[in-house]
Amino acid sequence: MPASTSSDLTLSVNGEKYTLTVDHRTTLLDALRERLDMTGTKKGCDQGQCGACTVLLDGRRSVACLQLAVAAEGREITTIEGVAEGERLHPVQQAFLDLDGFQCGYCTPGQICSAIAVIEEHAAGWPSAVTGDVRPDAGPPPLTPEEISERMSGNLCRCGAYVSIVQAVARAAEETKGAAA
Repeated sequence: MPASTSSDLTLSVNGEKYTLTVDHRTTLLDALRERLDMTGTKKGCDQGQCGACTVLLDGRRSVACLQLAVAAEGREITTIEGVAEGERLHPVQQAFLDLDGFQCGYCTPGQICSAIAVIEEHAAGWPSAVTGDVRPDAGPPPLTPEEISERMSGNLCRCGAYVSIVQAVARAAEETKGAAA
């Protein structure tokens, strides 16, 4: 008897559990968009190169087009639909609005999810390719425009809103730091 090519799985998305049957080859992106009707996560290149489909898996950024849905079972998935707290926008969302960190808006959900992770990675002291002093005792480097650009380099904006995106990430990082203090 041939092995089944589909599985029943339960995905935890934005704090809610969803049980569905998917083909083993179904990407997390397709499961979110086509099966769960969460269309905020965008399909861009479908090759993991543009970042439009970026979601958070257990708080870490992941391109959903390269993640199999079956491999996401048991992990907490956060999409753009789940980053706000009720009617209150996440600080990154608010900064993107305030500073025009978008033009057409297609890449914006992935940019915002990535920025949320970037701010947390930076606060945790993770170095980037442009970090000058990577010694653990050096602490987080200054979150300069160069640091932000490097850390956000996996998310492309075809409209070229990069200057505003960098400013929005910097503002949200400051507000997040101030709220945590």
